[in-house]
Amino acid sequence: MLTAASSYTNMSFFEFAVGVALAALIAMGVFHHAHTRGNTHATAWGIGTFLAAIVVVPVYFIRYWLRARDRPR
Repeated sequence: MLTAASSYTNMSFFEFAVGVALAALIAMGVFHHAHTRGNTHATAWGIGTFLAAIVVVPVYFIRYWLRARDRPR
């Protein structure tokens, strides 16, 4: 059985660089979204996304949609 730890040890430099670049792009996108909408913790959302995107991105957008829904129009 292939585990996550063993798959990381077999990565080439190119695969690692692509993964880091993809994580950085996603983090910059979340930061930009948060910053343009006036979120005071935009940097924290961006860093959290870079470190743990699979958890932070859904939490961020669920919070955003819930707050947008509650705002008066």
